[in-house]
Amino acid sequence: MQTPYITINLKKIEQNTRAIVDLCNKNGISVTGVTKGTLGNPEVACAMLRGGAICIGESRLTNIERLKNGNINAPFLLMRSPHKSEVERVVKLSDISLNTEYEIMEELSNESIKQDKIHNIIIMVDTGDLREGIWPDDLIPIVKDVSRMKGINILGLGTNLTDLNGIIPTYENNKFFVDIAEEAEEKCNLKFKYLSAGNSSSLKLLSSGKIPERINHFRIGAGILLGRETISREPFPGTCQDAFELCAEIIEKKTKPSMPIGEAGQDAFGNVPIFEDKGMMSRIILNIGRQDMNYDGITPKNIKLQKLGASSDHLLLDATEEQNLKIGDIVLFDVNYAAMLAAMTSPYVNKVLI
Repeated sequence: MQTPYITINLKKIEQNTRAIVDLCNKNGISVTGVTKGTLGNPEVACAMLRGGAICIGESRLTNIERLKNGNINAPFLLMRSPHKSEVERVVKLSDISLNTEYEIMEELSNESIKQDKIHNIIIMVDTGDLREGIWPDDLIPIVKDVSRMKGINILGLGTNLTDLNGIIPTYENNKFFVDIAEEAEEKCNLKFKYLSAGNSSSLKLLSSGKIPERINHFRIGAGILLGRETISREPFPGTCQDAFELCAEIIEKKTKPSMPIGEAGQDAFGNVPIFEDKGMMSRIILNIGRQDMNYDGITPKNIKLQKLGASSDHLLLDATEEQNLKIGDIVLFDVNYAAMLAAMTSPYVNKVLI
């Protein structure tokens, strides 16, 4: 097996999807499985669909193309706000898109008419995290005008919390979103099919039974892929946390001092390293680096190994407490979302499906 590589356990991803979907369905919530963390991997999408996801969410049109070419027969939700330069491809490739800009929705309307299609949109509302979304005070006039546009259909409203500024989903901010949506329905004479208020950070609130009625759609990526909610990273009941494992090969093993020799300045990434004098230590180098993974997001499965640092292409570990390793051995790592995303995106990390 060519190293480094990341293993993807499809059975565990299906199990994780089913555990989350089952609880969501009991609360009247349908789930879009988000594959963007896997670079739009078709096999991962299949596992999510087998587990009960009704739709596949992606942030990149190139990934949607990859999924379509992989024979994924499901509705596709474009989760990043459409670019003006990509409107033609948005209508061609996605069934639903999340939108915030009136001008872009006009462009989607015109393009949908050209393509003789009806393109579904979910209008995003900013409820406090200050990432994407129309400010609540401005929502109703925009919804009223957009509802008159030909070629597009307002499928519902959505909101996003936690991703940028870590604002935690609560009953109060979710209820605020529902109240805004119902006011828009009343004043614009509409009935929204979806109120899409949840991502993986909402799983904890869901487990506590505090999701307000009318919220009926979640967009779940990390919760399915890694089996954790994304506020305190606690495991979600019934899920596995090891669907992904990063594997790298030992390419050097030496006994060297723990302290560098000479005057220390910045490293290759502009940081000034801090060292602890532990005397002589057994140091191993692995064939993976910051170009391929998020250093802070990986943890050796062998607790006797300790991270020392990483350059673009090399990862160094303290193996003083683990003397059985040799050149060519494989070291396994648990990954968080950032590390998984980097490894799945890197062309230098092979992807191995289990």
